[in-house]
Amino acid sequence: MKQLVIFDLDGTLLNTIADLGTATNHALSVNGYPTHPITSYPMMVGNGVRRLIERALPSEDRTDATIDRLLGAFKEYYNAHLYDLTEPYTGIVSLLDGLQSRGVAIAVASNKYEAAVRRLIEHFFGDRQWAAVCGQTEGVPVKPDPSIVFRILGEHPTPKADVLYVGDSGVDIETARRACVESVGVTWGFRPQRELAAAYADHIISDPADLLGLL
Repeated sequence: MKQLVIFDLDGTLLNTIADLGTATNHALSVNGYPTHPITSYPMMVGNGVRRLIERALPSEDRTDATIDRLLGAFKEYYNAHLYDLTEPYTGIVSLLDGLQSRGVAIAVASNKYEAAVRRLIEHFFGDRQWAAVCGQTEGVPVKPDPSIVFRILGEHPTPKADVLYVGDSGVDIETARRACVESVGVTWGFRPQRELAAAYADHIISDPADLLGLL
C-alpha cells in the first residue's frame, strides 16, 4: 500500500476557478486592462499566480513592472475573497477520510502562493491531519520543477515507490515524472483528459473514489 498521497490543490481538491478568475479580472480592471470570461481561465492557471497574470495581460504589456503591479492588486483582492465561490469537488472529503482511515498520509503541493494555500486547507479541510501543506515560496521554482515534492518528502520522509502524486494538469504529471514518483491524473479539474494522456500520466481517474483502488 502507498504511504503518502500528494495532491495538487486548484482543480484537484478545490474548484477555485471562479475566485481566481474574479480576482484576476479585478486586477486587470483597476489597472485599465480588458477582462476575460471566467470560462477562459482554466487554460490560464497552473503555473502560479504570476504566470496567470502574465497570460491575462495583453502580450504587449507583459513587463515585470506591470505584472508586479497587477499581482499586488490580485493578492489584495484574492486574500479577501478566498472562499466566496470556491468549494471542494464532489467526493474529495470522502476520499481524504478514506485515505486517513487506511493510515495513508496526505500532503498538498501547489503553485499558488503558500499563505493562500494554507488558509484554504485550514478553511476546507482543517480537521484533517496533513503531512505537509506546501505552496509557492520566494526563490523556489514552481512546478513542474520537482523541488516542492522534495520539500514534502523532507518534511515527511517516504520512499518514492510508496508515493502517489495526484493532479489535474500536464504540469502536475510532469512534476511527478521529474520527482520520480507515480502520477495520477484527474479529469474533474481544469484541464482536459487529453492533456493528462499526452503527459503520460501513470493513471487517469474520473472519480475521487477510484484513487483508493490505486493504493
